[in-house]
Amino acid sequence: MSHDFRSFVLSWLSSPRRVGAIAPSGEALAELITREIGPASGPVIELGPGTGVFTYKILERGVRQQDLTLVEYGSEFVRVLQLRFPGARVLWMDASRLGTTPILKEGTAGAVISGLPLLTMSPRKVHAILGGAFRHLRKDGAFYQFTYGPRCPIPRPLLDRLGLKATLLDRTLQNLPPAAVYRLTRRSPSRFAANTVRELGAQPGVEGWTTATDQEGPREARAEAEAV
Repeated sequence: MSHDFRSFVLSWLSSPRRVGAIAPSGEALAELITREIGPASGPVIELGPGTGVFTYKILERGVRQQDLTLVEYGSEFVRVLQLRFPGARVLWMDASRLGTTPILKEGTAGAVISGLPLLTMSPRKVHAILGGAFRHLRKDGAFYQFTYGPRCPIPRPLLDRLGLKATLLDRTLQNLPPAAVYRLTRRSPSRFAANTVRELGAQPGVEGWTTATDQEGPREARAEAEAV
């Protein structure tokens, strides 16, 4: 049994909801979740890096260690990360504190790679993690999240509340268990406003709020298909 596998098993046994996986992610998933990462993506934030499977792949994509910030809550993994990636910044903290902890200058990160088990977390905690992450991301930055579930792990109402859209990047059957990766990005202001109007309906006496017409149906249906 490898050291990394043993570490994951022990961590999962002690706190299954926090770790979320009984084994480190495989090469195929690491390839997929970092597929769009390159040297220009830096600075990059990685949430829940564990033993560094995704981290190694991020570095292979051309991101420098000094452009990496690794946010890990599991104390058993922090020392491993510090030894393996001495040039990166390793922070022992809960990712839900991203919104209140200035780990980078706001709006400078090009990507956030997440290995967090969002499906096991409360909506409030997921909201805090995503809100904090996008506070650090550039306008064109993206948040990459993998899941073992059949659909996006972030509920549609939460995406709407944050003004985000989720796009399925791809699935890999080569990982154990099979996994999917979603890319989260900011919606355009016009689409975000349109979705808000659709949620609230007509608001008599409030300037600028209208309801969608029947003619807008097909276009809105296409938008729904694009934003999971």
